Amino acid sequence: MSIDGSRSSAKKHTSSIWPQSAGCWHSQQPLRVSDKEIAMTFRISGLDPAPFRHFYGLPDESLSQYGAKRYEVDSHPGFPDRIEMRDLDIGEKAILVNYMHQPAATAYRSSHAIFVREGAEQPAEFIGEVPEVMRIRQISLRAFDAGGYMIDAVLVDGTGLKVSIERFLENPDTSYLHAHNAQRGCFAGKIVRA
Repeated sequence: MSIDGSRSSAKKHTSSIWPQSAGCWHSQQPLRVSDKEIAMTFRISGLDPAPFRHFYGLPDESLSQYGAKRYEVDSHPGFPDRIEMRDLDIGEKAILVNYMHQPAATAYRSSHAIFVREGAEQPAEFIGEVPEVMRIRQISLRAFDAGGYMIDAVLVDGTGLKVSIERFLENPDTSYLHAHNAQRGCFAGKIVRA
């Protein structure tokens, strides 16, 4: 396991879904859900690179004025890029920046640190599948309604994430989902119906 909580390999298994309410933990027994019970098409997309382009090529001193920092990738996995939705390869450059992933004007408005690959231009897109960068990590999956209020959440192993996504999207009140890396809390991606 790397410093960011990722694993180089993970076994396929049935997901454990832990009920939560209003973002608070409930100590209840997990519900067992098989991969065959639910089938909802969804889209996971990388971030638009436009808000990050002005960081590309800046000297380290200039980056620090934005609260950003450049890293040379020295472990794999360990530096998950949010544009290309992959763990960066050793030797690539990553920029750590603060990103407003939940801009809703509610109590859930939030920003946190993310990595973007320096020079990344093409957002990845996954339809009906979970990218490896999420599958190898523990994920906090959060469902939001159209008003930006959290209506459900679950802590799940990445190998069971697809089932949890499909389950949450079956709820007509769910507008979109946010995935966060559970260990460090970093925003991992937004998920919508395809």
